[in-house]
Amino acid sequence: MTRPDPDNPVSFPVHVARLPKKGMAVTVEADADQRAALAAVHGLRAVEAFRAWLEVTAWKQGGVRVEGRVEARIVQDCIVTLEPVEETVDEAVSALFLPEGSKLAAPKYSSEGEILLDAEGEDAPELFSGDTIDVGRLAEEFFALGINPYPRKPGVALDEGGGDGDEPRGPLYEK
Repeated sequence: MTRPDPDNPVSFPVHVARLPKKGMAVTVEADADQRAALAAVHGLRAVEAFRAWLEVTAWKQGGVRVEGRVEARIVQDCIVTLEPVEETVDEAVSALFLPEGSKLAAPKYSSEGEILLDAEGEDAPELFSGDTIDVGRLAEEFFALGINPYPRKPGVALDEGGGDGDEPRGPLYEK
């Protein structure tokens, strides 16, 4: 392993050239300072708990598969009342990595020269350089995906306005 990334609060580099054949289990659990840094980075009131369980295994020719789960308890501001709202993040983690220059990373082209993508298929592998992958950064990416962008306290609704309903609503309003 190499030194952690100072820009990532939960950095956990894994040396992929030394992966055991059966893979490697990684648990990333944030301490108080790391949770405070996560809260600041993601605009949260607090991160009360953050834990990621990941399985890092070799995949195809020099590639790496990372699968697991990220769970966290966070406190956000309600978008209506601005009061604290407790939320949970529970996200499955799944990612493939290939070394730069790998022939497996080359895109597939149609006869017209367009890149072929399968919208319903798996994501394309991410490329990495060197001999390490920061699985802590990957866990943080999935944590960010699991944060509710519009948290609301239970039972709170947006005010629809106090008018009588006859006021004009703009040029695109249809009756």
